[in-house]
Amino acid sequence: MMAAGAALALALWLLLPPVGVGGAGPPPIQDGEFTFLLPAGRKQCFYQSAPANASLETEYQVIGGAGLDVDFTLESPQGVLLVSESRKADGVHTVEPTEAGDYKLCFDNSFSTISEKLVFFELIFDSLQDDEEVEGWAEAVEPEEMLDVKMGDIKESIETMKTRLERSIQMLTLLRAFEARDRNLQEGNLERVNFWSAVNVAVLLLVAVLQVCTLKRLFQDKRPVPT
Repeated sequence: MMAAGAALALALWLLLPPVGVGGAGPPPIQDGEFTFLLPAGRKQCFYQSAPANASLETEYQVIGGAGLDVDFTLESPQGVLLVSESRKADGVHTVEPTEAGDYKLCFDNSFSTISEKLVFFELIFDSLQDDEEVEGWAEAVEPEEMLDVKMGDIKESIETMKTRLERSIQMLTLLRAFEARDRNLQEGNLERVNFWSAVNVAVLLLVAVLQVCTLKRLFQDKRPVPT
């Protein structure tokens, strides 16, 4: 009975948001992914808020467009340039620990004057629970009840499950991005093959017509016929 009460108290603490003096605390930063079209000769930047003392993993991939490359930069909330890459098709970067504020991610296609690029990028945050939060949900259970429930094992199992689920979602997202890039590449190759095949057929027909006309002119008798 005491073990059931401890488990119920733990579940309620994990499900309900923490309440402070001023009301509910700020919502946690959510992972995100985004796919956008970057026009030729343009630069586009995005801003992402990040908490302090966390881990930020940024991954991008060019899944469409000639060359499949783009310039990428990542700046800290203080304006410090953390990452700068030129003409890359993909990249993975981790910032740890993060600073509280807005990180700036920029994708630059100004080197291309004709081709637009289809870019996919993903942001993944990872942070451990604060000591105060751990102490809070531990205090929600009576000391004698805590003897029957291994709180550390429960917390470790939950954290492991959460990490594995997040990694599975990330891998599935990356597989979708790879599939989209390969599909776009194959469709582009198919269009080029069809175009040049049509050109070759047109040239063959034109050469055939010219040959027929040339042969007809060679066998034409233009001498006057006496009457």
